[in-house]
Amino acid sequence: MSATTSQVRHDFDRIALLGRGEWDHNAYYHAYLLDRLPAAIGPTLDLGCGTGEFSRQLASRAEHVLGIDLSPNMIDVARSRSAGLDNVEYRIGDALEWPVPTQSFDCVASIATLHHLPFAETLQDLADALRPGGTLIVLDLIDDASLVERCLGAIALPVARWARFRATGSLRESAEARRLWAEHGRGDTYPRLKDVRRTCADILPGAEVRRHLLWRYSIVWRKPHGGVAR
Repeated sequence: MSATTSQVRHDFDRIALLGRGEWDHNAYYHAYLLDRLPAAIGPTLDLGCGTGEFSRQLASRAEHVLGIDLSPNMIDVARSRSAGLDNVEYRIGDALEWPVPTQSFDCVASIATLHHLPFAETLQDLADALRPGGTLIVLDLIDDASLVERCLGAIALPVARWARFRATGSLRESAEARRLWAEHGRGDTYPRLKDVRRTCADILPGAEVRRHLLWRYSIVWRKPHGGVAR
């Protein structure tokens, strides 16, 4: 957990107005996350849905997708871009206050959101939101302060540039996007991978935690049919 709720909302209200074509590192892993899900799933929650890019991909296999985001501008863009999809719904909501319903979803997804929230408490809420047998998928940023992480970051940079070029035809995002993301990033803190693993071992036994090249980690966990004791 890092910047205040109001600051995060303000930052993403501005970022939402950048428009199409602003590829990011999260999108690079969308296919990986989708491959961890069944071909057909029931009700699905996308917490921190942003402009709804991953929500729309989830909608291709989900009965219904509910996207929640703190930023009104992000939700406006998500609704506009999802016109014609009758199985996607978006709501403005603060994850710190929104009452996550228990045992209501076959899939819960969260991309680049948990670092804004109390990590352990939010993981527990998301686990509780799953029906038995449901799948939790998380993608988020990792702390890069260690020597190993800095070395991996040096390797990741040309890969990220190439991936961006393939997706957008440009090696770098716009100057305005770089400025807004840099301003937002000054208020962010990220967990260490060992802390993510330790927390998952306590709350999500058996979870697959993987470190990815482009400054990300993922969590994939399937809720046992017997449930998990708090």
